[in-house]
Formats: sequence, structure tokens, C-alpha cells
Amino acid sequence: MRGTDFANLNAFAAVVEQGSFVRAAAHLGVTPSALSQTIRQVEERLGVRLLNRTTRSVAPTAVGERLYQRFRPSVEELEAAVAEAVSTRDRPAGMLRINAPRSAAIGLIAPRLGRFHRSNPDVVLDVMVDDRLTDIVAGRYDAGIRLGERLEKDMVAVRLTDEMEMMAVASPDYVARFGTPQTPHDLHAHACLNWRWPSDGSLYRWEFEEDGREFEVAVDGPLIANDVEVVLQAAIQGIGIAYTSHEWIEGWLQEGILIRVLERFSPKFPGMYLYYPSRRQQPPALRAFIDCLLDRDV
Repeated sequence: MRGTDFANLNAFAAVVEQGSFVRAAAHLGVTPSALSQTIRQVEERLGVRLLNRTTRSVAPTAVGERLYQRFRPSVEELEAAVAEAVSTRDRPAGMLRINAPRSAAIGLIAPRLGRFHRSNPDVVLDVMVDDRLTDIVAGRYDAGIRLGERLEKDMVAVRLTDEMEMMAVASPDYVARFGTPQTPHDLHAHACLNWRWPSDGSLYRWEFEEDGREFEVAVDGPLIANDVEVVLQAAIQGIGIAYTSHEWIEGWLQEGILIRVLERFSPKFPGMYLYYPSRRQQPPALRAFIDCLLDRDV
């Protein structure tokens, strides 16, 4: 196999994994048109169609899926060999790809970017901000960050935060006008600000706890959004009651911009964890990144 053949097949694999020419091109650092031309050349040389393309999606054909399943292990083995070679260096180096939800990217990673770069100048940190439950193995990420309750069992997990608490909050103006709900079921008589799961578009059912019993409440109201900050801005403006984890609203609570309601029903749940596949050797760059995240002195 020529070097260009391997590069072209790697480009094909990227399209399959990303499910999009645009996203795959961004991942590979090329233009979508150049990537499309590369795939056409591969298909012409092999004499078979590898991808089915529509205006909205791209997916492998049956032949393309078989080729991808045979080719992908070779890429993983090559990446492991390169990582092992790099691990012999004195300093971490190379590309480190991290998948993280927006809350972790802003609250955990962003404040430490300067320190991490100064300590590891040879590492290129590629952070994908993603609130979906992305498969980090299929996406070829070195590690991901997500809530402990959503971790896959075959992953190595490193705890990054303490337990987190869900909080129902509203503006003082809203409470003055409409009163305070006394139980979660009272929410049916209030304007509630809904949040939509980015993974499947379903509405989040508000989770509560009473005397050790967990239960959910489906709420209604004047706003639905898939971004927590949009929901919280609506709450600040007195539109309704929002429900989110405490790290988003700590400052607003301290300033009295938002106030808590239903506090005794608020459940706690496992915090944020960094995780990576157990079968992979931990590269030096990832070890350095974990050490940086665990250092609380930002």
C-alpha cells in the first residue's frame, strides 16, 4: 500500500466516523471540496461506491462499511504504536483530542488552558465542545468528560469534581408575582423553562428526591431551549422557573439575582469525570492534562 492510499483510506474513515464531509474535513484540516475529491478518487480506483451521499447526510454503503470495519483496527494499532514511541520522550508532545460538554469545557478546561500550554508547549490540545453522548472511541478522542452517572463501564474514570446538586431557581420578581411552589407537583401551576437533550431532542424531565425516593416531573412553560444559558437568562428575566445544576448559577445565587425554590427536594448526583478506554495506553500528554485538571489552584 502506498502512503497516499493509507491517507486516502484514513480520510474515508473520518467521513464514516463524523457522518459529515464538513465535520470530517474540519477534523482532517482540509476543505470539504478537497475531501470530497479524495473520496471520489478512492472510489474510482477501487471501482466501487463506498459512501451514499444525500444533501443532508452521508453513510457508508455495505461495501464501505465492510472496508471501514477491516481498516479501522489497523489505524488504531498505528496510533498506539506512535503513542508508545512518543511516550519515550522527556516531554509530552503531539495532538491530544478531548470531548467535553460545554459546562466542563468552560468550567474545568478553559481556566487552565494557559497553565497547561506553558507546562506542555509541544502538545496541541483539540477540544470538541459537545453536549451529546458521543462515542469517544468511534470519534477517535483520547479522552472525554461527562457526568459520572453516564459513564460506560469499560472506561478508566478519573473524578474531577465533587457531587453536584440540581436546583430549581427563579428570579425574585417571578416569586413575588406568582408565589413559591411548595412541592414539585406544584410546578404544574407555574411557568417552567424546559431544556432539551442535545443527544436526542427529548425534553428533560425534572428529577427530584423525597425521603430517599426519586421521581421525575414533566413540566410545561413558555420556553424550550437546548442551551442552559438561554434557559437561565429567561429565568433571570422573570419568565419562569429553571432547573439546572449548581455550577451554572452559583454566582447569581450569591448576588440574589436568582433564588432557590423546592430546595428540600433537590437531589445530588455524581460529578464530572474524565474517562478514556481501558485498553489504550495512557499517553504522556493525557497524563499531563489530567494532572492539570486535578490541580485546584487555578
